[in-house]
Amino acid sequence: MQGYAPVPIESRALGTLAYIRASIESSSSMAVPGMAGVAMGIIGVAAAILAAIPDLAPHWLGIWVAAAVIALLVGGSLMARKAAHTGSARYMGPAKKFLVCLSPALIAGAILTWVLWRAGAERAIPGAWLLLYGCSVLSASTVTSAAVNRLVGAMGISFAVLAIIAFSTPMAVQTLLLGLGFGGLHIVFGILVGRASRGE
Repeated sequence: MQGYAPVPIESRALGTLAYIRASIESSSSMAVPGMAGVAMGIIGVAAAILAAIPDLAPHWLGIWVAAAVIALLVGGSLMARKAAHTGSARYMGPAKKFLVCLSPALIAGAILTWVLWRAGAERAIPGAWLLLYGCSVLSASTVTSAAVNRLVGAMGISFAVLAIIAFSTPMAVQTLLLGLGFGGLHIVFGILVGRASRGE
């Protein structure tokens, strides 16, 4: 028939290989919902405001622990919502890898918080939180999607930088740094990750 040229078998094979490669990459990487970061950041800002109130300042540790639990629940529910929207079979494998990378440093942070509190070294807790959370996020960035892994990695490094500052500043400044990290960085990077994810 005139006007129709046969498609070379090489082109079809390359197209199939490209599709298989894209499928493998998407099944091994985590699409992080930017809204989860924003929501967690709002909780962090609220905790920073509460901890800055003079009457509540002595209870800053309890405020931040409660905020961490709430943020974990909110972030987890938003990730579960993402899984339901994407398809849990496709999403759960990468999500498990993400949690495996994220969890060890978070568990270490919880244990270290108890140890430092028992030892009367509360001044070291904000820096420890920022440092371990930064390491946790940096580790988890290795299993995020290509569109956002640099952003997630940069967020982890930013937390580590705040930790270095926190270890050498007075307690009043450290609690502000907690707000800047768990509030400000979460919101900023949540927005950036959300925009990058929409471009995938």
